[in-house]
Parts: sequence; C-alpha cells; structure tokens
Amino acid sequence: MSLISIYWKEFQLQNPKYKNTNEPQSFYFCDNKRDADECAELVIKKIKQATSTSVWWFEKNKEEIPKIGDLAIVTDWNNEPKAIIITKKVEIVKFKNITPEYAFIEGEGNKTLEYWKNVHWIYYSNEMKKYNEKPNEEMKIVCEYFETIW
Repeated sequence: MSLISIYWKEFQLQNPKYKNTNEPQSFYFCDNKRDADECAELVIKKIKQATSTSVWWFEKNKEEIPKIGDLAIVTDWNNEPKAIIITKKVEIVKFKNITPEYAFIEGEGNKTLEYWKNVHWIYYSNEMKKYNEKPNEEMKIVCEYFETIW
C-alpha cells in the first residue's frame, strides 16, 4: 500500500463520515521542489487557502474543473502526503481580473497581487512553452478556494 493510501486510511479512521469515500487525487503545487514543499507547508498552516490553475491546463489534460466538495491529498515534491483539502468555492476569472484579496487568500510569497501575477505568469509561461503557446491577460484562471481539513 502506498504512503498516500495509508494516509487516506488513517484520515478515514479518524473522520468516520468519509469512511465510504474513495481515495481522492493527490498532487503537489508548483513545478519545482522548493515551491512545492513550501506550498505544502502553507496548506498545513492554513495560510494557503486557494490555488489557481489555468482553464488551458484543464482543457489540455482533459481534466474536469474542480467542484465544491471535492477532496484532494496535498503532497510535497516527493509525493509524501501532507494535508487533505476540500474545495469550498470555484470561480473562473480572467488573469487580468485577479484581485488583491484573492492573491492574499492564495497565501504565497508576500501575498500581494504583484507577487501573484509575477509568479503565476512565469508558471503559466513554463507550462505552455512546450505547446508553443503563451499566457495572456485574457486567459481564464480557475480560482479554487479550499479548506485544509487534515
């Protein structure tokens, strides 16, 4: 049994209302070890309470956009489980319309909109590069608000 499955079973034992819930997806944030590990710590501390994936990514990967009530296991870069989150709210917002309030809730860096726009622009640029595509101010972002429940 994987570490993630053991973690999920332990969560279910301590949270009986989830005993019949299938193991959710697990993932880490970001595209490098330092940021992924830092974001996992921010989730544990309940500082990071949102994440911002491009609609482009969901379309390219044929993945469903998250919905309220979705569970996920957050890992560090090495896929070690660190927290369980539940989606509380989902909004689709153009990059140019991200607010300072949202940047603060996402909880990364100095929590400013300027920081958010800078690091996310770099991230989206990197993920689109292999398709010879580039982000733009009009691109849609899935703003997923979540709560750390374990």
